[in-house]
Amino acid sequence: MFEYLGRKFLQQLPSELAHDLSIKLLGSPLSFIACQKTIENPVELFGLKFINPVGLAAGFDKNADAVSGLSKFGFGFLEFGTVTPKPQPGNPKPRLFRLPKNQAIINRMGFNNKGVDYLVKQLKKNRPDAVLGINIGKNKDTPNESAVEDYLYCFDKVCLLADYVTINISSPNTADLRQLQETERLSQLLLKLKKAQSDNQKKHNKCTPILVKIAPDQDKQSTISIAEIVKNSGMDGIICTNTTVSRESLLDESDIEQTGGLSGKPVLLKSNEVIRVVRSTVGPDFPIIGVGGILTEEDAMSKIHAGANLLQIYTGLIYKGPELIKNINKRILSEKN
Repeated sequence: MFEYLGRKFLQQLPSELAHDLSIKLLGSPLSFIACQKTIENPVELFGLKFINPVGLAAGFDKNADAVSGLSKFGFGFLEFGTVTPKPQPGNPKPRLFRLPKNQAIINRMGFNNKGVDYLVKQLKKNRPDAVLGINIGKNKDTPNESAVEDYLYCFDKVCLLADYVTINISSPNTADLRQLQETERLSQLLLKLKKAQSDNQKKHNKCTPILVKIAPDQDKQSTISIAEIVKNSGMDGIICTNTTVSRESLLDESDIEQTGGLSGKPVLLKSNEVIRVVRSTVGPDFPIIGVGGILTEEDAMSKIHAGANLLQIYTGLIYKGPELIKNINKRILSEKN
């Protein structure tokens, strides 16, 4: 009841103000209001044991300011970030827009974050019990030719703390970032990250899994090429997908023409198709995390049937609340049985 009323109140506020208030509340002692039991539905993937397969997608809590509250929602894993080497303010406001008729959100945040050092400090102070993912990116003022240095810097900072690290090369809100998905650039980036992973294992006896988060907007052949490079480079998994720049088949409402990445219900089918293509490319055993458009238990199952091993939600959490986590896990368990 309290959680429902709180969500209704926040939905009356401007989008970014509501988000910032949510982070503050979830990082405060009041976070107990949204507490719910964690459903056990264990999954083992890339050497990690997940208490259940439903996780929080990156972007909701970039700076790990709301760990205490998010840890009470019943997630099987939490992914924080995207963080960059240096703090940066992101793009000018307004930059976050709700599309309630479409059960969607458009954002052009632009990797606004307090920097990787702040994130590390927060997580050392308050590390979640759930599997911990950290999503890393490059600073806006770093040219693509030097992007690898930003990713290596962040990886070095977080690899001993994180259970896995996600390489974000697919946000549409940092100029030219998606060019890093191109064959030659992607191969070089992942080759150097693989070496950093190997060096870290030799030095600290810890091999931190590296996943690559990809876009939903490239054509089928490009998706196949990206998936092959990710697997052949020795990466540990693929996250499908980031937000879309497409506005196809949206119901008419204000703000649908805003620039930025679209998340929520309209991206479901596009994301699922990428999952299917990636699964057919990488084979049955390579880990895939499915994200994009999960607002119901049926949406979640469609991703699993497309080939995802784990799931992540963000926009669904905004529209449906943390009960969605419980409902998805119950549905997965019922299908197992």
